[in-house]
Amino acid sequence: MDTKLTLKLDKLIIERAKKYATAHRRSLSRIIESYLQSLTTPSTDEIQISPFIKSISSGVSIPIDLNVKEEYRAHLEKKHK
Repeated sequence: MDTKLTLKLDKLIIERAKKYATAHRRSLSRIIESYLQSLTTPSTDEIQISPFIKSISSGVSIPIDLNVKEEYRAHLEKKHK
């Protein structure tokens, strides 16, 4: 159910917001509603991962300092011995 809300904002901000809304083909009301929704919706600290990505996950951790070129060289050496 939609309900009216009156806000007092700086005139320049309103003008810029209206231009933004027009450029993105959305109403200013919907943009503000989306923003307030994002502020008030409880979020978890964990990133949401899609079921597909979860299904292809191997569970292997990759070290941050991994030297990909060196690992690939070592792989090729081992493969072609």
